[in-house]
Amino acid sequence: MTSESVQPMSGPSRRAVVTAAGAAGLAVALTACGSDDKASGSSTEQGAGGSGSSPEAGAGGAALAKTADIPVGSGKIFKDEKVVVSQPTAGEYKAFSTVCTHRDCPMVDLKDDIISCTCHGSQFSILDGSVKKEPAVEPLEAKQITVNGDSITLA
Repeated sequence: MTSESVQPMSGPSRRAVVTAAGAAGLAVALTACGSDDKASGSSTEQGAGGSGSSPEAGAGGAALAKTADIPVGSGKIFKDEKVVVSQPTAGEYKAFSTVCTHRDCPMVDLKDDIISCTCHGSQFSILDGSVKKEPAVEPLEAKQITVNGDSITLA
């Protein structure tokens, strides 16, 4: 009988491999879960824009549209900016996110004053951001805009 000699391993130990795999899996799980807290740190939720000029007008985003482009009682979607701008009453302008609060789907279907999510059927008023049809239960996130003369700018 011959005895086998024990050779030291040149690679990582089984324990190190299992620990690394577990840590990687945990990192993936935590990243996938993300934060669902819509109010965390957002300063844009306070206002939905105004109808007059402000000191900050022109400081911030690029012009989205002319006031004449936004129909009274309805609005217009700006897909690239993920925002919808509405004019609830003559001279009053508001803006809201076009990301559905139910599952973060982008919304591009606007009819009259209702924006609809094609993912699960939620509907929202673009005049005040409120939910008109579930499954969403949270209103749309308000976005800050400024109106300076006939120009609407995303702040």
